[in-house]
Formats: sequence, C-alpha cells, structure tokens
Amino acid sequence: MPYIHAPDGTRLYYEDVGTGTAVVFIHEYAGDYRTWEPQMRHFARSHRCITFSQRGYPPSDIPTDAASYSQHHAVSDTLAVLDSLGLQTAHIVGHSMGAYTALHLGIRHPQRCISVVAAGCGAGSLPEPERVQQERLQAIKNGKMFAEDDIKIAAAKYADAPNRQAYKNKDPRGWSEFARLLAEHSAVGHSLTMFGVQAKRPTLWDMEAELKHFAPPLLVIVGDEDEPCLEGSFFLKRTAPTAALLVIPRAGHNITSEEPALFDAALAELFSAAESGRWLAHKPV
Repeated sequence: MPYIHAPDGTRLYYEDVGTGTAVVFIHEYAGDYRTWEPQMRHFARSHRCITFSQRGYPPSDIPTDAASYSQHHAVSDTLAVLDSLGLQTAHIVGHSMGAYTALHLGIRHPQRCISVVAAGCGAGSLPEPERVQQERLQAIKNGKMFAEDDIKIAAAKYADAPNRQAYKNKDPRGWSEFARLLAEHSAVGHSLTMFGVQAKRPTLWDMEAELKHFAPPLLVIVGDEDEPCLEGSFFLKRTAPTAALLVIPRAGHNITSEEPALFDAALAELFSAAESGRWLAHKPV
C-alpha cells in the first residue's frame, strides 16, 4: 500500500490516478479516502487525482497522542502529500473538515493552490461567541461518544444526524454505504480528531481578516438542507473576494456522494476557469 510520511513520521495512505493538472481531495470527519470515489472516477479522465486518508483514519496511521491532532497538523499533512508527490500546485478540494483545511492552505500557501473548493463548510462557525461555545461543547460530546461507545454504535448515531437525512431518504443505498464505511473507522482516531481539530479550530469569523485577502479562485458549495453550514457558506461568499457560491437544492451534508453529477459539473467549471485565468472574468478589472 502506498504511504506518504508526514513531518512527524505519521504515515498517510493515498491513492493517485490519472494524468494532467493535479487535484487533491481532502475528506470530511465522517469520511476517508473512499469518500471521493465518484470524483476520482470522473476527473481521472482529465486530471491527476489524489485522495488520502487523514491521520486517525485507516489505513493511515492512528497516533494515540492527543497532541498529534490539530488544524495545523491537517494543513501540514496535506502539504506533505503535495511535496511527496512532487506537486508544486494543485486544485485543492475539501469537504467539511477538509474544507477548513483547504481554506487554510489557500490563506497560508496560495501559491500552491490553483483553486480551492470549500464544500459543506461552516459547521461550528458562528458570529456569536456563546453559539460558538455551544458548538464546541457539542464537538466534545461527540468526541466522548466515539471514545466511550463501540465504534459501530457511535458511527450509527453520527451517520443519522439531521443534516444527513436528505441523503438517507433520497438515496438509502448510498447512505447505507456511507454509514457502513464510517463504522469501519477507528474510535481512537475519531475521538482525538474531534477533540484536537473540530473542537479547537478557529471559526470562519476568526479567519475574517485573512479571508478578505483570499487569493486563489474559491468555490463554496453547500446543500440547502445542510443547516449548520449555510450561514458559514454565505459568510465565505460575502468575505472572500474570489468566492463563488453554489447552493444545491434538496441536498444535505454528504454533497459529494449525494449529488455527484451536480458537484462534479461545478468542479469542472471551476477547474477550467482557474486553469485558463478566467475565474473572475465576470468582474470588471
């Protein structure tokens, strides 16, 4: 199995297929490298596509030290993927937790990003401190659930969240596969990721000053049934000067697999416009 080594030695499993301009996919909290199968199959026809499991997600290593999990580690790990594969630039596509990492890459390493996609982004990001605190407490509660319950029980509860009901009702077969794959994860990895990344990362509002200077082409995608991410997605559109916003109707949080045709079409348009320097062609110079 192919692995890349993060700066601290953690092994990250990856898959690499296709030729052409590179695309790196960063999965959500409830996903792994397999989350991106619809996109890998579609875009490998025209691009070099890379997907990987983040630390704490099999078959990548699962560090047991809580200090090994943070938003900084997530960004550093993605840079290690780029560097190890010899990629100076790539389209960076992130979903949910992965979208936060994609945004941080676009802020701190814009020269490495041909474009950035932030899909299903914004959960836990709210303008009011008291609401943010409530979200952080819920994240800690979720982390404890994975730490204390059997992984299959915890996964079943997490997969059945309100913003995943659209997927469950619309495509029960697809949702069942998502829930099954989630149950194959590591309870240790999930709890430490929730404690170290989800509960501690800065909110989008914390990042406002940096987002106002966001340079790479940015596409924000959200389902209109993904209530926790709507407010943050609108904030990104209003704040980042290069942002475009796509709201997909009757869709929840699992947007990459729930509506792959619409998702892939939007990415294809972004990739083409970004590669040709035409992403902001609709705005006056």
